[in-house]
Amino acid sequence: MMMGRFALLLLAFASLQLFCVADDDNNDDDVVFYESFEESFEGRWIVSNKDDYKGLWKHSKSKGHEDYGLLVSEKARKYAIVKVVDEPVSLKDGTTVLQFETRLQSGLECGGAYIKFLRPQEAGWKPEEFDNESPYSIMFGPDKCGTTNKVHFIFKHKNPKNGEYVEHHLKYPPSVPSDKLTHVYTATLKRDKEVKIMIDGEEKKKANLLVAEDFDPPLIPAKTIPDPDDRKPEDWDDKEKIPDPNAVKPDDWDEDAPMEIEDEEAVKPEGWLDDEPEEIDDPEATKPEDWDDEEDGVWEPPKMYNPKCAIAPGCGEWKRPMKSNSAYKGKWSPPLIDNPNYKGVWKAREIPNPNYFELDKPDFEPIAAIGIEIWTMQEGILFDNIVIAKNEKVAKSYRETKWKPKFEIEKERQQAEEEASGLDFLESIKRKVFNALYQIADIPFLSNYKPQILDHIKKAEKQPNLTMGVLVSTVAIILTIFLKLIFGGKNQQCPRIETKPVPVVAETSDDQGSDGEKVEKAEKNEAAAAARRRRRET
Repeated sequence: MMMGRFALLLLAFASLQLFCVADDDNNDDDVVFYESFEESFEGRWIVSNKDDYKGLWKHSKSKGHEDYGLLVSEKARKYAIVKVVDEPVSLKDGTTVLQFETRLQSGLECGGAYIKFLRPQEAGWKPEEFDNESPYSIMFGPDKCGTTNKVHFIFKHKNPKNGEYVEHHLKYPPSVPSDKLTHVYTATLKRDKEVKIMIDGEEKKKANLLVAEDFDPPLIPAKTIPDPDDRKPEDWDDKEKIPDPNAVKPDDWDEDAPMEIEDEEAVKPEGWLDDEPEEIDDPEATKPEDWDDEEDGVWEPPKMYNPKCAIAPGCGEWKRPMKSNSAYKGKWSPPLIDNPNYKGVWKAREIPNPNYFELDKPDFEPIAAIGIEIWTMQEGILFDNIVIAKNEKVAKSYRETKWKPKFEIEKERQQAEEEASGLDFLESIKRKVFNALYQIADIPFLSNYKPQILDHIKKAEKQPNLTMGVLVSTVAIILTIFLKLIFGGKNQQCPRIETKPVPVVAETSDDQGSDGEKVEKAEKNEAAAAARRRRRET
């Protein structure tokens, strides 16, 4: 009996030890800061009292959930709010994970949804004075406006030689998800100088804080710099080509010949209506009852296309069309030849960089406060579940228990709404294509063309009548770049492919009349357009 009890006690003790070891990577000491916003932020977070920040923060539920967050409640406003942590968080040793959720409940056309992790401020600084000048160690999170579409990761680092703080921006950051669902953003700083960016638990970017190719400007400055006092010699000739001094303009070169001349062989088309104007007063137009000639001027009826011209080759005075002049040569200039005195492109001599330094690892300032300082044109941005942890498993645990259940509910609800609203198969495919294009735009070798690609994608999203044309042009740009990389060639600018907007007639309450009249009017407009095309061809 005694032996059996001892064995059970030993087994229980061993199980407890295993439990403690298993839980060791996920203990409370690894959670440095956590904000769920389940309680009101008032009294715990400090709203800036600076005049620029008029946006109203609210403690609000996420749409469709019982979960609370910190809400940006008004559009076209600046917002600033800050929370001072109990003790500064060191970023120098071990792993540090920065994580938070945002939900763009009204979308995001132009604005930020990022967080600033502030370094210790100057003596006398008060949280109520928090603004865009308050220095930070790291700024992380989504930002969209115009061609800007990125998840920022920016860190400020002090140059030990001159004492100046420099912003270092992550190159080729991932794009912001384009939907209205809750997304979780994670930045992990590791002891091996690596930073990893994840969206919804999926790795989107990995970079080395000390590698020049990963940050702009690089953390480690260049060893040498151009001498600012060096000057180009007066006799330095940097023109590779020069006009041939021995060239002579040919005797038959006529600089006065025009580029175009009248086509003497052209004949006025039969049936041309010389006495009919192209436009006439609209006979159905009437002067508005509230029109005041003294204030508004003499009323004139609007013009409309002359229906007689629609069935004729053209109207008005006929003129011979212009054609290219075969004798045109333009202004003569001598051909270019190699410059015998060419010395090459002048560059200032290199000197040692007085601000150069070397580091084995970044010397980050600690995090003393967490601030949200943004300007946005959209309301409805919701911040939630802000985490600073010293263990990646802790951050993952919060994603699994706090974010994932909400996201899955929102995704199911979105799918149900799409089905209920009759979102057809083509619309579903279009959305997938847009998402794929955003991911393609994040590919590093397309970085030089990313703004133009994003601009095309945004045009397609905003103007449905342009979607196919814009998508085709975007794919054409990507294929052109891809082929250039395969087959070589000089670096050139991204090909600009224009897309012509398709005219859209807005339906209004003033568009009255029977279906027959509308059809007749549409036929007249089409006939008029055809006539104009014929005249251009003539």
